[in-house]
This record gives sequence, structure tokens and C-alpha cells, in this order.
Amino acid sequence: MTLRQIALPTLIALLAGCASEPPARAPAEPARSVTIPEPDPAKVLHALQGTLLGVPANADVELALLQVDAQGRPQRLLSSLKLRGSGAPLPFRLEFNHLAFPAGQTVELRGRASQSGRLILHLPSRLIQRADSQALGELHLVPAP
Repeated sequence: MTLRQIALPTLIALLAGCASEPPARAPAEPARSVTIPEPDPAKVLHALQGTLLGVPANADVELALLQVDAQGRPQRLLSSLKLRGSGAPLPFRLEFNHLAFPAGQTVELRGRASQSGRLILHLPSRLIQRADSQALGELHLVPAP
């Protein structure tokens, strides 16, 4: 058989397949009422937001929300976040569970930046007094001692 002899029946079969009626669709389901469950307060996270200033490009930044004792020693980690500096102001959002926030205890936001494994900057400790979401604004990192 030649190519012409095969092409004509194939073309006719393709055209016949396109001309047939589309398959019947299943009837549409009736619209259901969708209820959105109330969020579980234990899973709702609050956040500290702000911008870190003075972070050099490629610096590793760590932020931590800590419960501290009267001498300023960390007692419990409430939340932490790792970021990478770009040389520009570095926005952050540190989420935490507000139910784990210790009532009547001192809580601080602390941070540090390192480059090539060497500590270069730190964030002066910042007291966090409320267990709700807060905008902290611009925070300056200072040279590490």
C-alpha cells in the first residue's frame, strides 16, 4: 500500500470521529451549603513583624522569642526564625502560639547575625509584654562585642 492509499481512509476516520455528538454529561450536583469551621484558638498564631536594618548580604540571621529569668538567662524558647541577609532592609514575621506565652514572666525578642560562622551583629534584647500580634517597626542590629 502506498501512503496515499492509507492517508485517505485515516483522514475520513478522523473527520467522522470529530463529527459525532459529545458524550452526555452527568447531571450537575445540587449546590451544597458549605460551612467554614471556626478556627481552633490553640492553632491560631500571633506574630511579631518588623524590619531588620544593617544586615549585610549573605549573613545568617536568627531571631528568637525567649522566656528569660530575672538575670536575663533564657529559660524557654517560644519561637524562632532563620533568615538570610540581602544587604537591604530585611522584613521578618516571627509567629508564636499566644497560648504558650507565659503570663507574669519576662519575654524578650533576641537576634544575631553571623557570617562565615562568625558572630558579627546582634539585636539588643527587646521586651515583649503582650501575647498578641505586634508591628515592631525598624530594628537596628549593632556590632557584636
